[in-house]
Order: sequence, then C-alpha cells, then structure tokens
Amino acid sequence: MEKEFTLEVATPERMVVSLPVEDLAAPGFEGQFGVLPGHTPYLCRTRIGELSYRYQGKKYVLAVSEGFAEVLHDKVTIVVETAEKPEEVDLERARRARERAEQRMKGLTLDDREFLAAQAALQRAITRIKLKEGV
Repeated sequence: MEKEFTLEVATPERMVVSLPVEDLAAPGFEGQFGVLPGHTPYLCRTRIGELSYRYQGKKYVLAVSEGFAEVLHDKVTIVVETAEKPEEVDLERARRARERAEQRMKGLTLDDREFLAAQAALQRAITRIKLKEGV
C-alpha cells in the first residue's frame, strides 16, 4: 500500500504546494473531507476554510477559498482562487477585512445580492485570522 500521494494546491497566480504528502483534510462544499493514499477517485467543489496536510510527519495548514478538488489514487489537485500559508497572512489586514464584512452585512437580508459576497468575505477573513493565530 502506498504511503504518500502528490498534493498540488494551485491558484491562478501560483503553485502554492506541490509535495508528496501522507494525508489531507480539506473543506468540501458538502463538508470536510479527508484523503489517504490510494483513495477512490472523485471530483468535488471546495469551500472557504482551512486545508491541512501532513508532510514528512509534520502538519501544515493553508487558508483556502472556493474551488475544486480532483482526487486520484496517487494525486490530489486542488485549484482555488486564493491559498495562503500562515506566514503569508497579514493579521491586521485580515482583521480589517472582517470588520468591513461585518459592517456590510448589517442591514442586509438573505435576499440582498450583496449578502452572499459579504458573507464570503467574512468567512475568508475569519479563516485567515484563525490560521494566523493558530486557533
């Protein structure tokens, strides 16, 4: 049985991760999903949240936005709009983004077009803050 599979996490601007990893946990559109070597192939949407993987026995995390994941027996490719490592997160900028999103959501209802965009911005900011603070 395989002990590793290749993980690639890419955005339109760059390849964020391309490593042989031992496992993966990612935020799927229908809920969190995990992958081990030799997993059954599938394709799914991802959502805003924290992606974690184990490389050489150590756990690493990324803050990711929405996108898609392709899982094969020996490779997982995740394509998202944004992906950040903890050291790349500007904590003050993320806090300001959270405040802006919270302010935008005040007075909006679920029927307002702007509500979903503000909600997504809030979730991205919260994810980035948690990642940076190690929560």
